[in-house]
Amino acid sequence: MSILLHEKLKTCFGFSSFKGNQEAVIRNVLEGRDTFVLMPTGGGKSLCYQLPALLMEGVAIVISPLIALMKNQVDAMRAVSAEPGIAHFLNSSLNKTAVQQVRADVLAGKTKLLYFAPESLTKEDNVAFLRKIRISFYAIDEAHCISEWGHDFRPEYRRIRPIINEIGTAPLIALTATATPKVQLDIQKNLGMSDAAVFRSSFNRANLYYEIRPKRDVDRDIIRFIKQHEGKSGIVYCLSRKKVEELTELLVANGIRALAYHAGMDAATRAANQDDFLMERVEVIVATIAFGMGIDKPDVRYVIHYDIPKSLEGYYQETGRAGRDGGEGHCLTFYSYKDIQKLEKFMQGKPVAEQEIGKLLLQETVSYAESSMCRRKTLLHYFGEEYTEENCGSCDNCRNPRPQVDAKAALRMALEALRDIGDKFKTDYLVNVLVGKTTALIKSYGHNDSKWFGAGADHDVRFWGAVLRQALILGLVDKNIENYGLISINKRGENFIAMPFPVTVTLDHDYDEEDAAAEATAPVGRGGAADEELFAMLKDLRKKVAKKHGLPPFVIFQDPSLEDMSVQYPVSIEEMQNITGVGAGKARKFGEEFVKLIKAYVEEKEIIRPQDMIVKSVANKSGNKIFIIQSIDRKMDFEDIARARDLEFDELLSEIEGIVNSGTRLDVSYYIRTFMDEEKADDIYLYFKEDAESDSLDAAIEELGSDYTEEEIRLVRIKFMCEQGN
Repeated sequence: MSILLHEKLKTCFGFSSFKGNQEAVIRNVLEGRDTFVLMPTGGGKSLCYQLPALLMEGVAIVISPLIALMKNQVDAMRAVSAEPGIAHFLNSSLNKTAVQQVRADVLAGKTKLLYFAPESLTKEDNVAFLRKIRISFYAIDEAHCISEWGHDFRPEYRRIRPIINEIGTAPLIALTATATPKVQLDIQKNLGMSDAAVFRSSFNRANLYYEIRPKRDVDRDIIRFIKQHEGKSGIVYCLSRKKVEELTELLVANGIRALAYHAGMDAATRAANQDDFLMERVEVIVATIAFGMGIDKPDVRYVIHYDIPKSLEGYYQETGRAGRDGGEGHCLTFYSYKDIQKLEKFMQGKPVAEQEIGKLLLQETVSYAESSMCRRKTLLHYFGEEYTEENCGSCDNCRNPRPQVDAKAALRMALEALRDIGDKFKTDYLVNVLVGKTTALIKSYGHNDSKWFGAGADHDVRFWGAVLRQALILGLVDKNIENYGLISINKRGENFIAMPFPVTVTLDHDYDEEDAAAEATAPVGRGGAADEELFAMLKDLRKKVAKKHGLPPFVIFQDPSLEDMSVQYPVSIEEMQNITGVGAGKARKFGEEFVKLIKAYVEEKEIIRPQDMIVKSVANKSGNKIFIIQSIDRKMDFEDIARARDLEFDELLSEIEGIVNSGTRLDVSYYIRTFMDEEKADDIYLYFKEDAESDSLDAAIEELGSDYTEEEIRLVRIKFMCEQGN
């Protein structure tokens, strides 16, 4: 048998040896037993059902969620066989004649693999047809789609088992590249294969480098990154179709060969763009997660997440599309807690159970992003695998370790508190009790009177978050996924209380704080390292100009504008207009003295100006800017303006802020009068005029208090910038 398998492997697929568990899996399938395969992307899952299908009598039915994936695999099988009918798919993309041809090949015994989407499998005529033929086995690919606890739940996958029973039973092989222990159980239970042999490969992708960056000047960061990896293939994932289109346009404008891919495009364009990427006619695909499921491009060298995914399973699968050939794979993700809040908003209106599951999965993602622990250790623990190395050497946290903090006493306190309050609560509840934060839930359980309330107030929320994450990794605490993440102490935790051993933690990242510190100490230029000497000179000049005009310095030019000047060295008013946050109006009004200083500095230092990394902006095809200016001139309601341009209200405010910060004067008073109380508007205006040290929204919210909403503060800040600066 072994000789036959190796011969078939060589003649049909061109490989001289099997990878990992492949041979054991294939033998199990050939012996007619149910088989469950957990194998990371790039591990060679498809071979586990393709090779036995060629050797067994009858036709293997492969159930797969994506038409593009089916087409790829059918093409690949036909390429290795002399018989063109060796593999077929039956789905909605085929016309009647094509369907008849497929069925004829199957009945003639030419076909060994027949691919279906789960929706097509349930059609009555397909069920009737399949009852006529001999089925060797069923292969359920992307099996995590069965579980509502997985990252890509599809209700139609839940109907697979009843349909199989209707067609006729045969052995099953279920395959997935990503499944937590909970999802694995869910899949086996739903498919009625609890007794299946389980083959689990390590989820560790040693060749991948994991990095999370704060989401600041993300467009410029991405352009720089891609240009530093010129000639290499990469994927950029965005959450929305709109962002995919915008970013693709921006990359192309900056000389990067990029194409878009999302479910809103017609099938022909999507297929053509995928082919152009596979054939390396373009180097970058900008996509929603619709792209890449099972694409066979082994040399993707980087995967960038413009927006953080909704779950760690989604993150693992999407990053797993890098370095499938075992070579370099850089996984770069941009993180902002505001994105998490947006994702939470999207869940509103869904059934409560679905919302709870979604929130739990999101919380795991936040924990991963903000943690300073080895990314590989955190990720593998999530998938039920232990990673014992202290430093993987291949993630941002291990390459730039933060100081370790002794946490033995704190961990013991947390475990004792957990034991006392019981197992009805999530991590954040316990943390709030320890730091002494009164919430309605804590009051309702009376834990504000507990001896543990405020017992850990010497440390902040981030410290306790890191301690409890360490408790989970060390196996001292259990998390009940069935009950949406409730935590409880276990036997090992009890032993730790009795006999504690040394434990250290690294404090979580606070990206907002790190950003502020970075800006205060060493401003990083947008597009290259800022010239710190020039930056300091520009700040001094800004103070003088502000004093002369009787304005706060941030009204003249904001810090990002000064940073950009200290990278781009604009030496004319025209060049000044291209600087971040400086339009024609502002350049004319305040630019002359700054241009003069920069010109003298460039001449004195004999600086060669780095024009190569000026990010070319894209002309706004939608005409948002002109439309917004004209609409405000006509005193249109802001909600109507937003609706007309398919914008969220906060997106509209961001557009207006961009227009105003570039020096255009708008009169928004009419809308402020309808939107808020006059006294409140005056208070906010006075704050920016007399008290504010910067235009920071967070500082304004903290100073003004909870009576003022973020929208109110932003609106009045726009009015202030217009009247005082433009």
